[in-house]
Amino acid sequence: MRHLKLILSIVFIVIIISGFSLLNPLKEKSYARTDFALSTMVNIKAFGDNSRKAVEAAIERIHEIENTMSAHKEGSDIWRVNNSATGEKVKVSRDTMEVIKKGLFYSQLTGGYFDITIKPLVDLWGIGTDHPRVPEKNEIEEAIKKIGYKNLYIDEEQGTITCLKEGMGIDLGGIAKGYAADEAIRVLKENGIKRAYVDLGGNIFVLGKKKIGWMDYIKSKIQGKEVAREQNWKIGIQDPFGVRGSYVAVIEVSDQTVVTSGPYERNFEENGIIYHHILDPFSGYPASNGLVSATILCDNSIDADALSTSLFLLGEERGLRFIESLEGIEAITINEHKQVRTTKGLEGKVVITNEEYRLN
Repeated sequence: MRHLKLILSIVFIVIIISGFSLLNPLKEKSYARTDFALSTMVNIKAFGDNSRKAVEAAIERIHEIENTMSAHKEGSDIWRVNNSATGEKVKVSRDTMEVIKKGLFYSQLTGGYFDITIKPLVDLWGIGTDHPRVPEKNEIEEAIKKIGYKNLYIDEEQGTITCLKEGMGIDLGGIAKGYAADEAIRVLKENGIKRAYVDLGGNIFVLGKKKIGWMDYIKSKIQGKEVAREQNWKIGIQDPFGVRGSYVAVIEVSDQTVVTSGPYERNFEENGIIYHHILDPFSGYPASNGLVSATILCDNSIDADALSTSLFLLGEERGLRFIESLEGIEAITINEHKQVRTTKGLEGKVVITNEEYRLN
């Protein structure tokens, strides 16, 4: 009888496990969608009964932001500002005003290294377009003269933006994706989602914690392993010298955003020299200070977006000191010698996964 009970117990476990593998009635509902917006691939996955509706609403919100803030879409707020007469007041949406305000805040905080009026230089280099080129020195000097966040006037009460210098223009490429990621998370929350991830071409925002599958959980229990059902999300830091999807290190986070800026995203080669899209508003050339990757971790993607670009432009030493001075912000840098450094708050939390790199 004892042996019969043992056999029946084993059979029962096999049936249960088989049932999970075939039907998995306890599997959490989820929905994922990939789209293209803000000049990058957008990937969103949400978990929960309302996941499909929530993800579709988040994607729609991202496109709404793109249509409002793209410098290349005729009729958008930014297009109208950039095509207005000098001194003309241009009415913009609340979204655009919010992002420009934040952009001006970081422009001032970084002493102009992060400058949302960098459009004259962006247009001149054309990086990311079909016809990038290395401009002549005199062209760069003329473009620099048109840059200057202090010449952008905002009237919050009237909801207007005014360019005070002829030829200046706004480019929100270093901050709009962050705002869009924040808005996507907000929309997901409003639709009852408690667990999700949003990836806007390197701007990653994770909501809640990741649940491991029931089968993996049961197997771990059978093997006597103590495994938490809910775990932090593991985010890989892109190898700046490797192919897309190859990682240098892994960091675990929940309810946070991880944003990386690097020269590998958009660049072109001419006469054996690679020119990237992160332009220094003072020199007029792509930033060249030894950094090849700058990652920011914090609670809001709009801040992380602006700060990752700022960190990259400021360089390793000055940039890390700057980030350390900000509350609630952490950073990871990689230099051209494959040395990885972090702010103090991340000590012991970054796991190097590529033996070619070392943590300093």
